[in-house]
Amino acid sequence: MTRIPSILVALLFLAAPLSLAAARAPEPVNGIAAKVNQEIITYRQVQEILFPLLRRMSPEEADRQAPRLQKEIIDQLVAHELILHDYKTEGYLLPQSVVEEQIQRRIRDQYGDRKTLAKTLRAQGDTYEKFRERERESIIVQQMSHINVASDIIISPKKIREYFEAHQDEFQLEERVKLRMILINQPEGAPADRAAKMAREILLKLNDGAAFEEMARVYSEGAHAKNGGDWGWVEKSVLRADLAEQAFTLKKGEHSGVIAAETAAFIMKVEDRQGKGVRPLTEVSEQIENTLLSEERSRLYKQYVERLKRRQYVAYF
Repeated sequence: MTRIPSILVALLFLAAPLSLAAARAPEPVNGIAAKVNQEIITYRQVQEILFPLLRRMSPEEADRQAPRLQKEIIDQLVAHELILHDYKTEGYLLPQSVVEEQIQRRIRDQYGDRKTLAKTLRAQGDTYEKFRERERESIIVQQMSHINVASDIIISPKKIREYFEAHQDEFQLEERVKLRMILINQPEGAPADRAAKMAREILLKLNDGAAFEEMARVYSEGAHAKNGGDWGWVEKSVLRADLAEQAFTLKKGEHSGVIAAETAAFIMKVEDRQGKGVRPLTEVSEQIENTLLSEERSRLYKQYVERLKRRQYVAYF
């Protein structure tokens, strides 16, 4: 029998998962987790978010992760209430048109139309009024966070380089090849050698001096045909085993013979090779910048929430 984590036993009665903005039950259930000014956050609210997260884990993993996740969820709900209160006390006004635009966008992207939304809400025991209020609160929290967390953070080249030098292990580069490929499909019902025969004819042209890029553009049936079969730099793990075996034995400038498979035939050309090492800074600088931006926004957001905690009443139970 599969062991159910102890924390899940108490949660099995709960309804479908709710989003963070949706997790504001009208009455306290199962005890109080926290109080923010006059707003109460209950353990049921916390569990409605926690339960679906735990359900995706193994019993052992759920037992390990549950305490940390519960604390994080409570902190998020507290921050949510703090920011809403800050919005009210600072006298901000959110135009109704902004709310309506957000709702229409959400309906279009997630539900398709209002009829489907109404059907979904009824199935969840929810109402359109509550849905609309949750969307409004979501916009408020996003806008208040944007106002109070610098949106024009600048990450200097010096910081990017320092991060790069301190995290070399994150940017290790496996052996890779700069690859072009011609792919000929083997349609179902076609003669058994259709793909291989066509590939052999292309190979003869290549051996006679035809440009691989042009042959790929004209004949390849792969997704990269328009780019002359250019796959760019690829590591061995990106390719199927039979293709990788061939690609990583070719010398720079060489093309393979016909590699026939059940569903297609392939011809590959290696334009360049690169051994193991560290990715160049120019290749990863954007990735590093995004990482540092995210870290800085997170730090400033936490500072904003801490300031709100000092100005407002917060109690944990």
